Amino acid sequence: MKLQRIISGGQTGVDRAALDVARLLKIDHGGWCPAGRRAEDGRIPEEYNLRETREEDYSVRTQRNVADSDGTLILFSPPLSGGTAFTLKCARQLHKSCRIVNLDTPDHPAEIWKWIAKNEIKVLNVAGPRESQRPGIYDRARTYLEALLKPRSPR
Repeated sequence: MKLQRIISGGQTGVDRAALDVARLLKIDHGGWCPAGRRAEDGRIPEEYNLRETREEDYSVRTQRNVADSDGTLILFSPPLSGGTAFTLKCARQLHKSCRIVNLDTPDHPAEIWKWIAKNEIKVLNVAGPRESQRPGIYDRARTYLEALLKPRSPR
């Protein structure tokens, strides 16, 4: 079993960190984003291989990314709220595997790889708070994801 693709919604914060790490490590990436490539910092750059939903509503892309993945990794710093909590709700409703990592007390990467293997995850959706909700979350998520993915990247 090999992780083949990282998907995310392209929002600032955790979403963007996941896409940046995937690009850095030459891991296939993609996912759904709102119509107009809408994010809190403006238009999501074209360098991210994201497909636009017909709706501008963030919830539609969240549902599609959860549905199109084999599992969702949520990276957050408490409390779990807003769109991040909605992602967890979607995963439960769609009966998709979901792993929640509190970046204040993060799980060791080996534990995440056990979860990925156990659930046969090839397409991993990565989600979490936007930067304005948790300032600094982009850097924390990027550091964690690099430590998680770099040893197993095709690079």
